[in-house]
Amino acid sequence: MRLSDFDFHLPDEAIALRPAEPRDSARLLVVRPGAPREDGGLEDRIVHELPDFLRPGDALVFNDTRVIPARLMGLRAGRETGGGDGSPVSVEATLHKRVAPDRWIAFMRPGKRLKEGDRIAFGHDCDRGCMAGLLDATVVAKHEGGEIELAFDFSGVDLDLAVAAHGEMPLPPYIAAKRAEDDRDRADYQTVYAREDGSVAAPTAGLHFTPQLLEALKAKGVSLHFVTLHVGAGTFLPVKTDDVSEHRMHAEFGEVPAAVADALNAARAAGGRIVCVGTTSLRLLESATGEDGVIRPFADETAIFITPGYRFRAADVLMTNFHLPKSTLFMLVSAFAGQATMKAAYEHAIATGYRFYSYGDGSLLFRADFEQT
Repeated sequence: MRLSDFDFHLPDEAIALRPAEPRDSARLLVVRPGAPREDGGLEDRIVHELPDFLRPGDALVFNDTRVIPARLMGLRAGRETGGGDGSPVSVEATLHKRVAPDRWIAFMRPGKRLKEGDRIAFGHDCDRGCMAGLLDATVVAKHEGGEIELAFDFSGVDLDLAVAAHGEMPLPPYIAAKRAEDDRDRADYQTVYAREDGSVAAPTAGLHFTPQLLEALKAKGVSLHFVTLHVGAGTFLPVKTDDVSEHRMHAEFGEVPAAVADALNAARAAGGRIVCVGTTSLRLLESATGEDGVIRPFADETAIFITPGYRFRAADVLMTNFHLPKSTLFMLVSAFAGQATMKAAYEHAIATGYRFYSYGDGSLLFRADFEQT
């Protein structure tokens, strides 16, 4: 497969800069591959109508990760040696993966100008006399792919509090390029059920849910289950290889508790469908499921890369937003519902004014090889 196989033209005005209000008033494109319908298996609905497409015994799986304010602005101290002129340099870090109580792997700009041993002062515009202002770090390593490993002067909970005080919500580049992050994003870019700190990007399909919608789903007889996958900044990186098979995903940590695995296996055994809310939930469940179709407890990193031809083991239905051209996520939905189906679905979405990306509308995809009843 070539990267060009997953390209499409998206008008700039289709990119949503703010979410729908209320959250569950967003549009929902229902996609049933192979459905013998005049509309080609595409149905325009609203997110709050989601219970209409589920049935008692189905199991909804959510990612309960919580986005941290992972974008930090700072100054690199002037170097006394190595040809530096002694003046500080502005830097930006997006924390990507925690590797120790005091260490994070980060994407940094300008990363190429940083060297091991450099000191970075984050939150430099704050009162340096107060403890909250002392968010300093040392560059301890430069990793493959340009990632920077930072050792902070704080550790554990103290570091968490300092990052929360000085960090900004890491809005996706396609939003951040058009407007600055503001106080609204602290709430908008977080699911209502988020509880496990660790993501630098939201599991965006979950942004559509309200407490009222969750209650309506439970009233329908649909069970709700929560897993955790901490989304890394690598989700925003473009695919750079023309041969799709040569692309390598960044690893992300995820956890499927034993009780959740047991409940999902029981739901499926009783005839229920597993409905993943978001590609993160789907990727985690697929990583936790064996070739025998049994979901097992999981607490590890996953770098699963799903492209057309993949045989799904766990997910029967997927709720997800509309994704970037040539992205790994558009490849995933093409694998799930079929390339031709998703091409037609996206053409329909663009032609009828659906809003794309993190703050955009949603879609409900039924698996291409799953019996639609």
